[in-house]
Amino acid sequence: MGLMCGRFAVTTDPALLAEKIKALDEVSGGQERSDPGTATAATVVKDPLQPNFNVAPTTTITSVVKRHAEPDDESTRRIRSMRWGLVPPWVKTGKDGRPDTKGPLLINARAETVTTSGAFRASAKAKRCLIPMDGWYEWRPGGESAAGKKAAKTPFYMHGADGELLFMAGLWSTWRPAKDSDIPSDQPPLVSCTIITTESAAQLAEIHDRMPLTISERDWDRWLDPDAPINEGLLRGHGDLDRIAIREVSRLVNSVRNNGPELIEPAEPEPEQATLL
Repeated sequence: MGLMCGRFAVTTDPALLAEKIKALDEVSGGQERSDPGTATAATVVKDPLQPNFNVAPTTTITSVVKRHAEPDDESTRRIRSMRWGLVPPWVKTGKDGRPDTKGPLLINARAETVTTSGAFRASAKAKRCLIPMDGWYEWRPGGESAAGKKAAKTPFYMHGADGELLFMAGLWSTWRPAKDSDIPSDQPPLVSCTIITTESAAQLAEIHDRMPLTISERDWDRWLDPDAPINEGLLRGHGDLDRIAIREVSRLVNSVRNNGPELIEPAEPEPEQATLL
């Protein structure tokens, strides 16, 4: 199967999130509202302050980092906006001043290779983040229909059974145009991120072979610490697996044009076919 996660839901206002997890809010005040339009013409610009029930790649999303204000002070949690789809800092500048990226979007990074992959290992050292979400979507293959054709995939929504947010392990990066490009030097950099995935476990393995790597609250600071090496144990764990519930949802989620609370509601049962006596 392909990588996941490729779509998720987040409805918590960043200011409320910052208050809840004791972090500085750098989203609501605009300090970290980087211009996601520098990434690609297809970038989805949706206000990260608004609920989003169908977050798709290239959307600007909310993340949690831990950074220093001054080199010698204690690092603190911060809420920041980032474009979903990591752009490493070494990516060349295109003629239009945007990253010259080819190939698939780096929306996911495999836990097994983040420390060795050329695209992710620099971020894995000191630029780790958490991606808060209400839950994520995944599609289970439908097998074959009676006519021999592939049946439609069934969407499922994986969420915190207790109604609380899930926090996924992520990596982030800052990209700036080359100094010799024609882009003004005062243009905001492109800050982007990726969600780390791991092998699915328990009942989630019946839906898809990969799942986001969840980080439990007790491990947030260990994961985010910019002064410590990446924790290999957390990379091999499953964090909040026991908090995750699954429900089948409507195929409305298949289209990114649909966006509302109805996407996470339980699917209506299929109408029974009438039989002729």
